[in-house]
Amino acid sequence: METKLEYAHTDNLLHDSRVIIESARSQAYMTINTAMVERNWLLGKRIVEEELKGKNRAEYGSEIIKRLARELTALYGKGFTKTNLYQFSQFYKYFPQIFHAVSGKSNCLLTWTHYRTLLQVDNDKARQWYANEAAKEMWSVRTLQRNISSQYYFRLLQSQHRDLVAAEMKSLTAPLQGDKLEFIKNPVVAEFLGLSPNSDFTETELEKSILANLQKFLMEMGKGYAFVARQQHISTEKQDYYIDLVFYNYILKCFVLIDLKTSKITYQDIGQMDMYIRMYDELKRTAGDNPTLGIVLCADTDEDIARYSILKGNEQLFATKYKLYLPSDDELRREIKRQKEIYFLQHHCDGNTTNNRE
Repeated sequence: METKLEYAHTDNLLHDSRVIIESARSQAYMTINTAMVERNWLLGKRIVEEELKGKNRAEYGSEIIKRLARELTALYGKGFTKTNLYQFSQFYKYFPQIFHAVSGKSNCLLTWTHYRTLLQVDNDKARQWYANEAAKEMWSVRTLQRNISSQYYFRLLQSQHRDLVAAEMKSLTAPLQGDKLEFIKNPVVAEFLGLSPNSDFTETELEKSILANLQKFLMEMGKGYAFVARQQHISTEKQDYYIDLVFYNYILKCFVLIDLKTSKITYQDIGQMDMYIRMYDELKRTAGDNPTLGIVLCADTDEDIARYSILKGNEQLFATKYKLYLPSDDELRREIKRQKEIYFLQHHCDGNTTNNRE
């Protein structure tokens, strides 16, 4: 049955236009989300059915998922890793009643990323409670993740003052709510549609300018840098991350990851880069590669302009070999400063031009 967009005509053209646009986005969102959730649930159902054929189900199931991931990735690209397929089968086991038949109607109100987050919860009652609350209160994925991580359900059960606990939660999660572009930004949606994630939504104009020129700067250094990816998406069970720039240095025989920060570098930033390095070493590094190297850059202050990150045990390799092929702190500082000056000069001139035309 076709659904038509509707709006109440007012005397405000801008208001009516916004209602139409946002209603269309919302409808598109619900359509894609329902299809994505149903696809993942059906894939999980089919995998579970296949697993039940094996006598040694755990071993047989692992082999099924490994083979299927390889075959689907060859056919459809991203989105069908072993981890994802395992999550699909777990999704079906945890939420067996969302879709009762292939042609049945969906009563799901949450996104796939919400459901993926809910898979962390082992307790059946807690998981169902979080799902119900997330749907009823329209929690963002970040709010749901925070509430699960902080054991919100169990704290409510144990508290004699539930209103105070709930009020505190709403206050703490208020900044995590209200991102209207969360759906569009979600790399899982892009993968579902067969599209490449759009870095325009994850970078400011200044960041885009600096990163684009840093990419060119490193490639022109003549020290073995080959470009791999921009805003590369990697994910854990709890969150999606984007690595600003990824290179492979064919002289050093290692991956080089670069993350740009718009404020002073913190210990959390270094810890996040260490996580990126571990994931890259595990997922991308081959037998002939040296350990992955990470560089955290700061675009806001002259202090902490660059921090090189390499996992413990590889310090000697960094000191004797890596540093020969890396840009120095001074080179990076000068390049970032130069790009910021060019960016602000261009935008200042654009602004003056616009004003003069008016």
